[in-house]
Amino acid sequence: MGLFSRKPKLPPADRPPLAADERVLAWSAAGNGEGDGVVVASNLGLWLPGRGHRIGWHDVLKAVWSGRELTVTPAETVAERDGHTVVADGPAETYLLLDPGELPHQVRARVTRSVAYTEHHPVPGGAARVAARRVAGVDGLTWTVRLDPGTPADDAAVLDETDRLVAAARAATAPVDG
Repeated sequence: MGLFSRKPKLPPADRPPLAADERVLAWSAAGNGEGDGVVVASNLGLWLPGRGHRIGWHDVLKAVWSGRELTVTPAETVAERDGHTVVADGPAETYLLLDPGELPHQVRARVTRSVAYTEHHPVPGGAARVAARRVAGVDGLTWTVRLDPGTPADDAAVLDETDRLVAAARAATAPVDG
């Protein structure tokens, strides 16, 4: 590619069903062993082959770029609590990016930018990460607690502790009037 050349536009047949205010930032043809597709990064989230919906940037728990493959770990909801959601790692999905271009950079930048607060804490029977994330098009922060693998998700003591940790984090990060 020359100095002023640009990647071709996303072919209409590969374009996901974007929302009215959604725009494509980067894309790449991809293969994951189960057929080919296109990975598309938009201002609102990530479209992965074989999924009929977008994963919001705030729902990407981890994204790893190997230099050839993009591995995405989405959040899976474990429990809805008052003022926050308890999540765990969903199955990781790996895609070989055939022409990555700006896609890995956009994924990293968007996931990183969505994180406003993060802190890791011990909880009964394991540990959890309290996070406040920015959601595109939504005012304020969305609070989540990601349970470490092996931490019991159905334990009342764990959920009580996550409630306490989120309340403390909200209080510590609340804007001060004055």
